[in-house]
Amino acid sequence: MTAADPRVRTWAPVCQAVALLLSPYAEVVLHDPETDQVLEIWNPMTSRAPGDPSFLGELDELPPSATDVYGPYEKLLADGRRLSSITAILRDPQGETSAVLCVNLDRTPLEQAAAVLSAFGAPTAPRPQPLFEQDWRERVQHVIGARVRETGNPVERLTRQDRLAVLRRLDEDGVLAVRRAAPVVAGALRVSRSTLYNLLAELRAPRTEDRP
Repeated sequence: MTAADPRVRTWAPVCQAVALLLSPYAEVVLHDPETDQVLEIWNPMTSRAPGDPSFLGELDELPPSATDVYGPYEKLLADGRRLSSITAILRDPQGETSAVLCVNLDRTPLEQAAAVLSAFGAPTAPRPQPLFEQDWRERVQHVIGARVRETGNPVERLTRQDRLAVLRRLDEDGVLAVRRAAPVVAGALRVSRSTLYNLLAELRAPRTEDRP
């Protein structure tokens, strides 16, 4: 570490803390904008070392930022790893640029985890319908679950119209004609039996426009 440089002494605890928190997946680099060299680097992902060129470019050409923080933006390593990177301009008490801090986070473990979750979450084969044709309880769960996913509301927050739509679908599927189906449907909808019977009465009542 270039301990003689006061900027390194000032910012080293912050850089080390970030590197330790995200270890071993984050590289933290402190740059000298005057010499365009690396001041210090924590958990290096490449062969860069203090004193190597920074290749920062012209800081004055950066778009204005109220917080002097840019990113996260994407970078690629030669081995194909994708990084999420962020750059922060560090200023002295007079407001002048003192150093530039860069944090590069290896996205590989995140992408691997996302791939595993996606593989587990996705159905691997079509639903074998003959296995479920006679299982009306399964049908109750499926119809109500589909409505919950469609509305984004939990079962207990489904509206009256949502519940009527569920009952209409179950009625069309013949579920409500099954003996002892009513208490099962009421339980799945999180309503009392009396509420369920009121909903069924409303569902089956002739509409005003259908009356002579």
